[in-house]
Amino acid sequence: MTIVSFAKVSSMRAISGKTGRVVIALFFASLCGMPLGAGAQSTEGMLRVGILSSGFVENRDPLDKALVQGLREQGYVEGKNLIIERRYSSSKLKDNAAELAGMKLDAILTTCTPSTRMMKEATSSTPIVMAAVSDPVQQGIILSLARPGTNVTGTSSQAEDLLAKRLELLFALLPKSTTIAVLVNANNPVHALGWQKLETAAQGLNVKLVKVEVKRGDELVTAIDAAAQARAGALFVMPDDPLMFNGRPQIVEAAARNRMPDFYWAREFADSGGLMSYGESLRGSYKHAASYMSRIKRGANPAEMPVEQPTSFELVINLKTAKALGLTVPPALQVRADDVIQ
Repeated sequence: MTIVSFAKVSSMRAISGKTGRVVIALFFASLCGMPLGAGAQSTEGMLRVGILSSGFVENRDPLDKALVQGLREQGYVEGKNLIIERRYSSSKLKDNAAELAGMKLDAILTTCTPSTRMMKEATSSTPIVMAAVSDPVQQGIILSLARPGTNVTGTSSQAEDLLAKRLELLFALLPKSTTIAVLVNANNPVHALGWQKLETAAQGLNVKLVKVEVKRGDELVTAIDAAAQARAGALFVMPDDPLMFNGRPQIVEAAARNRMPDFYWAREFADSGGLMSYGESLRGSYKHAASYMSRIKRGANPAEMPVEQPTSFELVINLKTAKALGLTVPPALQVRADDVIQ
């Protein structure tokens, strides 16, 4: 309940002219509980954005909600001054990109390398905001992080740079492991580069890596079963890949059934029952994409908006899964964790 001081109202009456009218308008807006920031945003009109994803909406619901929350914090609310055109599908990615390109949206969120490439091919005018895309410079998506030079901006991922760190964390939990299966998407060029970094790190730990390649989602379970039969002591899933993220339920279930300790790059896997994850917060990247969209709405040019890299990373350990596998997580490792799932 807002209590109004009549002394304040009287002082407002003493203000005259255009300035007085502006101040009075702002004053009574505050009485109605309307945030001044939200009011300023609403004068810019409706924000219309799109989401192009090669995943499934159910599987990416936490990420979708993170974007919506970020837009709310920027003053945009669905059903009021925000319209979101969601297009989730791996089989219709090209058609969905063409459809979004024809809608004249203020900005389009892309959720991986394939969706970013497809959207960029579909339009050179609509601003594209990517979320956690691997090395966009080396992949030719943008010219540089500081100055993208195209209609694409947003956030990049450093998951490949964390491969050695993730392997060290795995080894801290399983110091006696000598053979680790690495699940790789053979169609992902980033995984080919990451494999080289991972091999170098494995040599320093005296660990043998077994590459387990897949090309389609229906190969995931068979590949993990084969790795288990080859007596691999753990499963290491390569990062930043829509095929892996879309197959999260199948991967986690297969690892559990084969009693293989499993390690990932995103906490969503640990939330689904995976043993451990280390990497940037994908939800944080999606939420941050909202600030790019808001700035673009206000007139910022994506070609001149620096692409940001994550500066913090989270370690998540699922103790329930560790117990089911008969593993004891060292106290020192638990202390380092940002979140421990009981």
